[in-house]
Amino acid sequence: MSFRKRNIGLSGPTSQTPKSDSPSASNIPERSTHDATPLAQASGVRPSPLDGRPTTSTGTQTLDSLLTGHAGLALGNLILVEESGTTDFAGTLLRYYAAEGVVQGHRVHVVGVGEPWGRELPGLVPGAGIDAEDEVKVGVDREKMKIAWRYENLGDFDARASNIRALTTPNRNHKASDPGERGSISPAVFCHTFDLTKRLTLPDPTAINFIPIRPVNSQMSPFTTVIQNLTQQLSSSPTGTVHRIIIPMILSPALYPPHASNPQCIIQFLHSLRSLLRQYPTQVTAMLTLPLTLYARSTGLIRWAEILSDGVLELAPFPHIVDAGPSSTSSSATTVQEEKPQGIVKVHRLPVFHERGGGGAGNGGVGDLAFTVSRRKFVIKPFSLPPVEGDTEAQRGEVEGKATKVNIEF
Repeated sequence: MSFRKRNIGLSGPTSQTPKSDSPSASNIPERSTHDATPLAQASGVRPSPLDGRPTTSTGTQTLDSLLTGHAGLALGNLILVEESGTTDFAGTLLRYYAAEGVVQGHRVHVVGVGEPWGRELPGLVPGAGIDAEDEVKVGVDREKMKIAWRYENLGDFDARASNIRALTTPNRNHKASDPGERGSISPAVFCHTFDLTKRLTLPDPTAINFIPIRPVNSQMSPFTTVIQNLTQQLSSSPTGTVHRIIIPMILSPALYPPHASNPQCIIQFLHSLRSLLRQYPTQVTAMLTLPLTLYARSTGLIRWAEILSDGVLELAPFPHIVDAGPSSTSSSATTVQEEKPQGIVKVHRLPVFHERGGGGAGNGGVGDLAFTVSRRKFVIKPFSLPPVEGDTEAQRGEVEGKATKVNIEF
């Protein structure tokens, strides 16, 4: 016995659903295909692989991978980079960050320095891909992979995966000149490669907005005009414009008046800057550097600055860089001189972006981190000390642990 009513037909691919006469169904608006926000079309912005929030690159690939798995800096966040000593490695990170913004067409705001700082941005490497040093390392890795014939091409998996992602990523900034090019797909570069020995040519003289610190009396905060300028720039720009705020060497006596370090000035400025980031959560990112030689982390002022920042990194350069000898990796094909680390990277705080955590203090359990600055890149990688001189057992174990071509081929 069938329970189906005989006067109602079965639903199929050719059947049409009858329109409902209920008022609730008529009030539901139809979904438009043009609901995409202008931010989705912005250059240099892509969704996070964790939760889909928009992220942008810092210009340093290893720093992007360090930021809680989002593969970039999430929009609406502030990164504070502290540095001890008399070096300016943190300034190199800022130049990479600014150069990436200029290349991607973002609006870059630089506080406290003039146009000469903008003329020192690293130049873009044409056809950025694998540089000469990486090609040598890839050759060494391929030589090490010859354990068995079935594992010979295993090391090329990452390269194939990256090529597939590049081919399947549409270039949202590509404008077709004719109707025949509308269906073309070109790879969109998220993080470019820069050369510190070259200089970046600005596409537009107004691509960088330099905000000076005007001399004021001791009764007025020197950061008041900075907040006013940033507020005006953000409110007058289109919705899809991405802004990058860069503040090099904040509170440095060479750039700021003495009373700028008063808590009523700097703490109020950081509160206002954080308010702008929360007011425009999908348009603004910020990065600033602080010299720890003048302001120690044990002071309450710096503690408050770290609390008001979403992420805090510390660069601790080695006191004698030239005394450290380079480590070498030998193989039958070539000998690669690995770049010696130039300092330690301490991760004090990373933004927590979702309810499962993913940020906080620590570096994800990867151990100590070190940074290396070369001609083309700023690399952050795990750091380990070499065997102590005179420890023959450790040195003998290191030599015996290296497999040669003779004993691995069969």
